[in-house]
Amino acid sequence: MNDTTQPPELPTLPDRLAIDPRSPHHVAAVFERDIGIRWNDKERSDVEEYCISEGWIKVAAGKARDRKGMPLMIKLKGKVEAFYR
Repeated sequence: MNDTTQPPELPTLPDRLAIDPRSPHHVAAVFERDIGIRWNDKERSDVEEYCISEGWIKVAAGKARDRKGMPLMIKLKGKVEAFYR
């Protein structure tokens, strides 16, 4: 028999996405698969939030924490690409 099953269709990656589930830009269905972020043609694994149209990513600023215990974020501007691995 010739089995021609199609792989499940992946949801499209949004223009803006955040890892934090409390954020309004968090989409849980996207995180069922592994996501890669390329910033200025280099792959980054420490991205907390990104926006493709505005061209920025947010990453933790070292070990610094705010008063609620969350890491302090810095915004880096450049060319942003998001993809499924």
